[in-house]
Amino acid sequence: MVQQLRVNHNPRRLSRIPAASDPRPRIAKGDRHPFLQAIEGSLQVFTSVHRSFFTNVMVQALRSADQGMSVLVAQFLKGGIDQGPEHMTQMGQNLDWVRCGYSGCIFENTDDAQAAVNELWDYVKSVVQDDKYSLVMLDELSLAIDYGLIPETEVLELLEQRPSQMDIILTGPKMPYSILSMADQVTEFRREFLP
Repeated sequence: MVQQLRVNHNPRRLSRIPAASDPRPRIAKGDRHPFLQAIEGSLQVFTSVHRSFFTNVMVQALRSADQGMSVLVAQFLKGGIDQGPEHMTQMGQNLDWVRCGYSGCIFENTDDAQAAVNELWDYVKSVVQDDKYSLVMLDELSLAIDYGLIPETEVLELLEQRPSQMDIILTGPKMPYSILSMADQVTEFRREFLP
């Protein structure tokens, strides 16, 4: 059966127009439309040998949030602004941005860095498991794996067990092949193209 959709006062919320004889209840505010739940999420990887492409990927997160998706951007190796999961930044209604609670940027595995990344990683695992966001972007995840801060096996487990409709974006150089082989899309940013 084809359902009609109309835009309410908030253009990001879609609701079904019930027919007079339609016995189905209206969709409550905040609930997901059954049609939207059926769409399978994707796993995207953005990688590059240089580390200056975050802005390109952030555009996708901002665009998704503007279209009404709930978005989490988690940056594992950038700290310095007293964040951590308890002090995340909210950008508009739909985008939460969190950095690890470390005093600066992380370039190696130290005890303080490990503790800060573990706290953020535990938070990310819990919100993915609870299906809190429609899009989760994990920035510099491959370097966190490479530095030994997050076990690759835990990342694979998270990706395999994520809710089926959730989109996930992973970024960073040196992305493990096990993750690349799971991805629906892999994008490599280059400064120069050599045939």
